[in-house]
Amino acid sequence: MQWKPNTTVAAIAEQDGKFLLVEEKIDGKLVFNQPAGHLEHNESLIDAVIREVMEETAWEFEPSSLIGIYLYPSPNESELTYLRFCFHGKCIKHYPERKLDTGIVRGVWLSVEEIEAQKNRIRSPMVLKCINDFLNGNHHPLDLIHNAQSL
Repeated sequence: MQWKPNTTVAAIAEQDGKFLLVEEKIDGKLVFNQPAGHLEHNESLIDAVIREVMEETAWEFEPSSLIGIYLYPSPNESELTYLRFCFHGKCIKHYPERKLDTGIVRGVWLSVEEIEAQKNRIRSPMVLKCINDFLNGNHHPLDLIHNAQSL
């Protein structure tokens, strides 16, 4: 049987030196993560990251670049690996009345220093890895990604 990683998307949105994160409840613990989630069937990666940001933060997200593609084995489950596509973009409109996904407590804007001070509450090392890659200038054009359905 062919092994398949779980395909996920994540968003880096920076505004005034602060990054949009979500505070979410995972296994009874409150942790911070980028707005992120799984790619759904027949969905493009771009559509997935736009949807996930809206569902988790109530922000309309406009992706502008690909930060990186990350293969991340779960430290808790030996058979589980994530293939994460991380995008940078801007938040263009907030819908504060919108209900957030189950488990999401809130969206929050934090500086890198505030995020690092909460290291013990970061969901995975991918959070700071993606932010640092963004800060180090990893910005790749979105046209690297092709949706074969539209060819």
